[in-house]
Amino acid sequence: MAARGSGETEKPAFSDEFRTEFESLLRWRRDVRRFRTDPVNPKTLKHLLELADLAPSVGNSQPWRIVTVESAAKRARVVSSFEAENAVAAEAYQDEKAALYRQLKLAGLKEAPVHLAVFSEPNPDQGHGLGRATMPETLAYSTVSMIHTFWLAARTEGIGVGWVSILDPMKIGEILDVDPNWQFVAYLCVGYPEEEHIDPELERARWQSRSPLDERLFRR
Repeated sequence: MAARGSGETEKPAFSDEFRTEFESLLRWRRDVRRFRTDPVNPKTLKHLLELADLAPSVGNSQPWRIVTVESAAKRARVVSSFEAENAVAAEAYQDEKAALYRQLKLAGLKEAPVHLAVFSEPNPDQGHGLGRATMPETLAYSTVSMIHTFWLAARTEGIGVGWVSILDPMKIGEILDVDPNWQFVAYLCVGYPEEEHIDPELERARWQSRSPLDERLFRR
């Protein structure tokens, strides 16, 4: 074996079986809106968040700030915010699309045992500004990367995640009494799925099917 530099480690060898399972993980990730109310073991949740914390971030800044929303009163206010914003969103559609929109289940806020509000720190000390001077939005992108890492890690434990985006960011910050400079990125419902599907719920509801990759590939 060739000599390795100081601190260098042997790279892992991923088997064909692992690659197949990883593809399966990606296909089964799915956004979950229908949850069982069974609790998630706090140790399991902590481990998943520790795995998510391994996500890449610009300048090693780790800008994500995660709030575990446990208060029933605060959860109720989040639900009210969602219902208000969802009613407004429904008005943007007409005729059959409007009727279909109102039938969609777009959040599992009332059933999910775990609620996580995820924010991005706009100017963290960590990282000393490296890599974000020309594109400060990479901090929020880094936070999204952490969310996706958490999502995949949760799925390996049979736990589902639903990303609720029909919320007023300022209202959520106010409800949770966080630093007003934090940027709201996501509100996550976390728990065990009530049912399992490999196809997206929006496809099953006849809202929108996934399009071929070629439609999003460009050559210059």
